[in-house]
Amino acid sequence: MDWKVSPRNDMDLKQLAYFVRVAELGSFTRAAIALDVAQPALSRQVRLLEVELRQSLLARNGRGAIPTEAGKLLLAHGRGILHQVERAREELGRVRGSLAGRVAVGLPSSLARVLTVPLTRAFRQQMPDATISISEGLSVAMQESLVNGRLDIAVLYNAQPSIEIEISPLPDEELLLVQSRPPGSQPVRALGSIALKAVSLLPLVIPSRPNAIRMQIESEMANIGCRPKIALEIDGVSAILDLVADGAGSAILSRNAVANSVRPALFSMRTILEPVLRCKVSLATSSLRPGTLTQQTTLTLIRQTLERVVKPV
Repeated sequence: MDWKVSPRNDMDLKQLAYFVRVAELGSFTRAAIALDVAQPALSRQVRLLEVELRQSLLARNGRGAIPTEAGKLLLAHGRGILHQVERAREELGRVRGSLAGRVAVGLPSSLARVLTVPLTRAFRQQMPDATISISEGLSVAMQESLVNGRLDIAVLYNAQPSIEIEISPLPDEELLLVQSRPPGSQPVRALGSIALKAVSLLPLVIPSRPNAIRMQIESEMANIGCRPKIALEIDGVSAILDLVADGAGSAILSRNAVANSVRPALFSMRTILEPVLRCKVSLATSSLRPGTLTQQTTLTLIRQTLERVVKPV
């Protein structure tokens, strides 16, 4: 197969980027959403690339689009080409005195509130010509987004090992029982401890599956022969805390989720024992695509910002 570029066989970078995203996501529909382009326009550009290369790159079927043998080869080369183009842009930015490019970061909702503003501020100060995009999500979904290229960096809870992502550990977060504060008690401070088995008897306001903390709570309770008593399934830390303050039940959250809420004085926290619940926190990137200089700098900024603003357990 001849990949030599000629006047009759001139690959367009946009077409190549579109093809790579379709191949990674396995679907024109999902790729169109991720790229924010109309699906007919996306299909047309990929088809033009196939015509120019005189190769069928994608096997289209009712379930999506799968790379052909030629498509797999171009996918491997295409990722490298697009990465090199991004690196070239960054190098040109360095000549001007600053890094450029775009970085997409995913954060769990319990950390997004405390991390978003200081991280964005630090990012703009250090890389004024670059762009950062921050989104909240479930760890399971964010891990998938790292693989398919929607995210460049994610902070994950209880990340599942995978050859497709690189995981770097961050300090664990202890999970505490959060309840509406009894009158006269000290706000935010822990009010003694409680066994996990006793927690299972309390009505809980808890995220729905496959939230990483929800899955950990169920697993730890199953290990001691019990299961959570679920009062409400609510996705979103702010909504959970609002309901706890309103008396709908208790919650199991990190200290930082409460301390950085709108009105932390409304809540009390108790340490959970037998066993202590600790949520593993990781900084994750895709192992399929080398990180750009802008992404590497952002990783450092995330670590520094977490050290500065997240309260220790």
